[in-house]
Amino acid sequence: MSILNLIQKEFTPEEEIVSTLFEGANIILYTRNRNFFLNGTSKIKDIVNKVKKRIELRMDPKDVIPKGTTEEMIKKIIPKEAKLVDLWFDEKRSVVIIEALRPSLINSKIIKKIKEKTLWSPKIQRAPALKSDLIRSIRMTLYENSEFRRDFLNSIGSKIYNSKWKRDDKYWVRSSFLGGAREVGRSAILVQTPISNILMDCGVNVANKEKEFPRFDAPEFSLDKIDAIVISHAHLDHCGAIPLLFKYGYNGPVYCTEPTRDIMTLLQLDYIDVLQKEGREPPYTSREIKEVVKHTITLNYGEVTDITPDVRLTFHNAGHVLGSGMVHLNIGEGYHNLLYTGDYKFLETKMLSKPISKFQRVETLITESTYGGSKDTQPSREESEKKIVEIINKTINRKGKVLIPVLGVGRAQEVMLMVEDAIKKKLIPEVPVFIDGMVWDVTAIYTTYPEYMNKEVRDKVFGKNENPFLSKVFKRVGSQEERDKIIRKRNPCIIISTSGMLTGGASVEYLKGLALNKKNSLVFVSYQAEGSLGRRITNGEREIPMQVSGKTGILKINMEVEIIEGLSGHSDRNQLVEFIKKLEPKPRRAFVVHGEVSKSIDLASTIHKILNIETYVPRILDALRIR
Repeated sequence: MSILNLIQKEFTPEEEIVSTLFEGANIILYTRNRNFFLNGTSKIKDIVNKVKKRIELRMDPKDVIPKGTTEEMIKKIIPKEAKLVDLWFDEKRSVVIIEALRPSLINSKIIKKIKEKTLWSPKIQRAPALKSDLIRSIRMTLYENSEFRRDFLNSIGSKIYNSKWKRDDKYWVRSSFLGGAREVGRSAILVQTPISNILMDCGVNVANKEKEFPRFDAPEFSLDKIDAIVISHAHLDHCGAIPLLFKYGYNGPVYCTEPTRDIMTLLQLDYIDVLQKEGREPPYTSREIKEVVKHTITLNYGEVTDITPDVRLTFHNAGHVLGSGMVHLNIGEGYHNLLYTGDYKFLETKMLSKPISKFQRVETLITESTYGGSKDTQPSREESEKKIVEIINKTINRKGKVLIPVLGVGRAQEVMLMVEDAIKKKLIPEVPVFIDGMVWDVTAIYTTYPEYMNKEVRDKVFGKNENPFLSKVFKRVGSQEERDKIIRKRNPCIIISTSGMLTGGASVEYLKGLALNKKNSLVFVSYQAEGSLGRRITNGEREIPMQVSGKTGILKINMEVEIIEGLSGHSDRNQLVEFIKKLEPKPRRAFVVHGEVSKSIDLASTIHKILNIETYVPRILDALRIR
């Protein structure tokens, strides 16, 4: 008997359950009985305990109060202090999304009253503290495609629950490395069982055009057999190639956290925009990016969900960027447990909490090794912050400008918090801090999800007039004309701009305008990939061939160049080793990826010595059985 039939047998005709649908791994019941909708919670809880699945009860869409009337009622019920911004009606699912600047003020009593008055199921969302056209566009896409989403999510649940499979002696688990092995960039790992094909990450290498995309030509990779894509976080080297799969026919689910969905959409749009400006043909269009949004299923940290008949997924905070997750897969009903760290920072940062290291079960570990070399130890954050304060003060004192190229996600917001705090404490003068590139748009997304930040920042965001991202010191730059004006002016300032590796974007334009002046400073705060302009400069090059004022010439870099290593969102050597030492339970084997060859091999050797377990440094196209 199917699980839906099993659940339906639990109800009486009087409770009027008219339809039962899947929403991914969750089960939704629709009733026409008003009283049961409002008072059936205890019975639903009993059934949940029996079947061990998430179940939600909603009113049948035919019986909810009309939208216009409901909107008027909600506006009267929501307290003004909550600062209601918008209402979104998901009509096919009887759900109303209430978007407010202070959603914590919409308590359970208010939610109950809305249900009683309107019969809609309210969901509360935080509105961005900074206006975000992107978030509005994403939410509009989801609700305009309400019917598609309902059918899509139901089809996913049907595949998960209606597949008849049995684990036997021939059951196995295999990992294939399509990208990100012995390199940084284009991360993509295929996990297979006799039942399932799951792709963990699908990125691009923006610094290497010859190795830009994962190896989709691997013999075991077949697009029409992929059951699910799981994304650890929103950086392009982990998510930039997903729309390409939709272009070529993939139409299955993409699993990630909510911040990851929003940020990766922004980065993918920016990626094709940068390529077009460089005169290159983008590999996909905004149409495919929209398809990714329509097919994305978001999960909270710690939320366990079935994604195929034999695999359960859980995300855990990775401490790398907002919404970044370590990926835990429970495969074959406990047959094997795999932990893929993605990129992680095993340290409490200015914004994010330290990742956990205790899990119920882990047999195989796949860990990053960006800073896995024996000499890759970073100074403390306190030392790094002190150094950047010194550089800023020195530059401002000589009437220069400070250019800080940043990754739009993570490093940008960390640097913003650090600079805002230093100005507030009068450690540096209150000069304008110009925010350029995609940093402002990403920061708007950050203000939407403070629950993913550490307690200190959460408390500031939730407090009145204390949100550090809304500080008056930050000035948004929106055009090349404004950039030129900032470059021409003699006034000292700080410029925080993408891209962090100087592979394109506004930061390169600032570099062209500021490089000749010895009074200015160029400060690197993040990893510089092989082949990037940032890597060439940090390696000591000071004469760079490039287009300047429409002509190919040599850009001389006379400005002071500084490297701040302790602000990276990646764990350094000591933090990687500390995480592996503290990892419970001890895994049977470890795969070391996402690092230059020497660093990956070095870390793998150390893991073997510490844990006395099998370690591998896989190559691209390696397909290895792990159980």
